[in-house]
Amino acid sequence: MTPAGQAVLALLEGVVSGLVLALTALGLSLVFGVMRVVNVAHGDFFMLGAVFAWYVTTATGSFPLALLAAPLAAAAVAVAADRLVLRPIGYAPEPTIVATIGLLYVLQQAVLSVYGPYARPVPEPVAFRVDLPWFGYSGYKLVVAAAAAALLGAAWLLITRTRLGLYMRATQQDREIAQAFGVPVQRVYAAAFGLGAALAALAGVLIVPIRQAHYLMGLDALLLSFMAVVIGGIGSMSGTLIGGMILGITENLIGVYVSSSYRDSITFLILIIILLYKPTGIMGSVEKDKV
Repeated sequence: MTPAGQAVLALLEGVVSGLVLALTALGLSLVFGVMRVVNVAHGDFFMLGAVFAWYVTTATGSFPLALLAAPLAAAAVAVAADRLVLRPIGYAPEPTIVATIGLLYVLQQAVLSVYGPYARPVPEPVAFRVDLPWFGYSGYKLVVAAAAAALLGAAWLLITRTRLGLYMRATQQDREIAQAFGVPVQRVYAAAFGLGAALAALAGVLIVPIRQAHYLMGLDALLLSFMAVVIGGIGSMSGTLIGGMILGITENLIGVYVSSSYRDSITFLILIIILLYKPTGIMGSVEKDKV
């Protein structure tokens, strides 16, 4: 492949990876922005989306049904965890970190016991190739990028244009004042935790025909989501998108032009450099679009 073809391929792969990562990370940013909870189990909702997608497509052969059912199932698990685990400890910062670490292991072991330790493929719902001057590219990956972008747009509309989004933003600004004005804060917390899980699960469903479903696949998703949120600015929607795109494109360019073995170390170096110059993240000072 020519150098130009390598560059185009790296950019295409980076855009696809970046949009899926931004969709995953947006759920993490939403939970922290509204609830001030660091959800260490967030990556496992990504994993649950992929595993549920495998079960649904295996049982019914319908990928659209998996795209609908998996995020609903993940959201139900998250709402139950909020009610049974987070609410009883009052959403206190330190206990919630420990609690979500425990939730991470519970979800992993439950999936390992039921689903097994093997990576399992999900067939692509659409299979076509787009012929470019340098190579043929998977049409499904372009569909994934478009779907992730559409879901990010839908999440933005939900948060900025609906009553639920208004309640979330009010709760983020000041929980006590919001509660005094009649905002049902505990229900808002449950909705935010469920929505964050649903976004991660949607990303898992979209990516599983490319990467296969595995009970440990949430660990990388968690780490990259944290990095995307920190780079972009905690609580910023636009920052999360920028952080996801930076990581997605950078990792693929490093894989092409340097070496895949240096991908993680160089990515962490970029994170450190950004934080040295902008400790709050790229969009950390922007308040108008925070979630």
